[in-house]
Amino acid sequence: MHTVAVLVRSGLLPMELGIVHRLFGTAVDAAGRPLYAVVTCAAEPGEISTEADFTVNVPLGPRALRRADTVIVPAAVEDYRPQRRGQLSPLVRAALEEVPETARLASICTGSFVLAAAGRLAGRRATTHWKSCPELAALYPEIEVDPDVLYTDDRGVLTSAGVAAGIDLCLHMIRSDHGADIANTVARGTVVPPHREGGQAQYIDRPVPESDDSSIAAVRAWALEHLGEPLALEDLAGRAATSVRTLSRRFRQETGVPPMQWLAQQRLQYARRLLERTDEPVDRIAAEAGFGTGTAMRQHFRDALGVSPRAYRNTFRGGR
Repeated sequence: MHTVAVLVRSGLLPMELGIVHRLFGTAVDAAGRPLYAVVTCAAEPGEISTEADFTVNVPLGPRALRRADTVIVPAAVEDYRPQRRGQLSPLVRAALEEVPETARLASICTGSFVLAAAGRLAGRRATTHWKSCPELAALYPEIEVDPDVLYTDDRGVLTSAGVAAGIDLCLHMIRSDHGADIANTVARGTVVPPHREGGQAQYIDRPVPESDDSSIAAVRAWALEHLGEPLALEDLAGRAATSVRTLSRRFRQETGVPPMQWLAQQRLQYARRLLERTDEPVDRIAAEAGFGTGTAMRQHFRDALGVSPRAYRNTFRGGR
């Protein structure tokens, strides 16, 4: 039987431990026999604190990792403290050295910082919660950090985005081990989708801050009131009473992006709000947001968020 070991630390996020036990623990074959044995261990066995108002008793120590086929490292509270990131306690480092070379290694959310600090992500593609991706990339330039995906799988080392993406990661591993039918059965039993479209980009709210003392605040405000019109770069420059070159330079200085990219971002944000809050057809929203056609808006959604407008609405409006 395939053994999945969960290596927990003080300040454990209990939901992430529960995800692993629930999903792998309910995977069975056609005869109803369990496909996985799931065990929990710690660098120092005993009572482990969590971010909640209860503790978890973990009797198994790092030796349990020696017989593991898959080792999963969930997030812990310390991962959210910038001064702790990039640091790995000697006990946790020693525990990871117990993991067999043949074992699959995975992390949930900011557990990726543990794998990174242990050198297990060097030269690999990885992800973590979108808020922490910039820091992961800055601390470990040798890692190819992908901030948009829900999980990565690179040569036996896997990482996932935020807490719920741990579900996607575990289902992916079950699907890889035993096929889609078993993974789908586990997903149905847990009442989660067997596969989510797109990545974590669709869950990031990216408003561009507006400043009253900005030299282009007035033209940006005007553009936001005319998103549905076919605005060109020359239109914005004319409204700002400046040259296209000067306008482009000021936009880059104050927003970090060129004018037309900023405009596309604002149209996307507006379309997202309409999809979340109204029942208007996609074509009408496309016109109101300035994309022109539903086809054009669908392409923008695919490029920026990895999902269609319909899938986005189903996710964020659902049964409303």
